[in-house]
Amino acid sequence: MVPAQFGIDIFEEMTNLLNKKTEPTLLTPIYRELQKIAASKHPKRRLEARLALKLAEKCRIVKTEPSADETVDDLIVRLAKKWKCLVATNDRELRKKLKKKAVPVIFLRQKTHLECE
Repeated sequence: MVPAQFGIDIFEEMTNLLNKKTEPTLLTPIYRELQKIAASKHPKRRLEARLALKLAEKCRIVKTEPSADETVDDLIVRLAKKWKCLVATNDRELRKKLKKKAVPVIFLRQKTHLECE
């Protein structure tokens, strides 16, 4: 929801950061969470989620679900390792989990641009 919150074109930023065109991917549990937020009563979050859903149209949606003993964050970490891909997130706990597994993370820096660690 960074584009709505900070006015950043994340697709262009990722292309510039990585010096190549990327194929953004969104997992179905994340997509469903955006839909849930978009239907919520909180007006600002609802608007941000609706914009995120519109931007999701530019992404490849991957139908997948966490296993019975797995959280959505665990699913993201597992698939990122398996697919050898970067993960874009500002979630502090998820970033820590990804770092422990040596998965590169793209995140918002100083509310102005994306950075990779």
